[in-house]
Amino acid sequence: MDNMRGIMLMVLGMAGFAAEDMFIKLAASVLPVGEILLVLGFVGALIFAIYARVNGTSVVSKGFFHPAVVLRNLSEMLGGLCFVMALSLIPLATATTILQATPLLVTMGAALVLGEAVGWRRWTAILVGFGGVLLVIRPGFEGFEPEVLWAVAGVLGLGVRDLASRKVPKTITSLQLSAWGFFSVGVSGVVVMAITGEAVVPSEREVLYLAGALSVGVLAYWALTEATRIGEISVVTPFRYSRLVFSTIVGILVFAEFPDGYTLAGACIIIATGLYTIMRERKRRRQEAALAAQAVV
Repeated sequence: MDNMRGIMLMVLGMAGFAAEDMFIKLAASVLPVGEILLVLGFVGALIFAIYARVNGTSVVSKGFFHPAVVLRNLSEMLGGLCFVMALSLIPLATATTILQATPLLVTMGAALVLGEAVGWRRWTAILVGFGGVLLVIRPGFEGFEPEVLWAVAGVLGLGVRDLASRKVPKTITSLQLSAWGFFSVGVSGVVVMAITGEAVVPSEREVLYLAGALSVGVLAYWALTEATRIGEISVVTPFRYSRLVFSTIVGILVFAEFPDGYTLAGACIIIATGLYTIMRERKRRRQEAALAAQAVV
């Protein structure tokens, strides 16, 4: 029963993130990216800081200066900036498809940087998955659009963020990390605006877009957090890929963006290899747990 609730919350969260991306893309048609990052980052940080305070946690902590947290925040700045840039320049489904390669990058980084054991089957899945990414972006071919590299850079930033998260001390709460991460995104917006000098007074419509992005984004984050807390990670995690389905639907209905055959084929490859990697990880953990139980006996 908990797993079913977790699955439903995960799907709800992914629908929320797709809606958040839609609002950001709509706002980016008028507002500069730096301004969007500033508003979403600082207001989002304030929301999580208040929520943390209500739960008896303060975001003012020396943990903010822990090396893993610093790396995580810098990576959040890079990932957030690049992904919002991608949303403003390329089709929603294309940006979301490339984003789905993040778990593959994290698995590879865990093996190369953190020394985690990754067998040849998962290495093969990772390489095939990256082949799916190449199929989407098609470098060197006629259909190549340089703007998709923003999404690739976003994946790199978010992948490093997730790897850094594994080294964050357990004493630092998820609410603190969330508040600091959003604050970092806001800082990146300030930097971008200082460089470009671009600022636009938003109309009521743009204010509604930003409010919509913040509202559904916070709710989606809550649903994602709840899903991973009440359900088994290996059961609920595969449903993260439902975000691509929702983003494709939103892209078609709202932006009249129809993904081509290469994008659809690449998406299928990325999802298939990601699911296989999750299944192999689940099997490995079960084997390790069984061996540990035998050792105790």
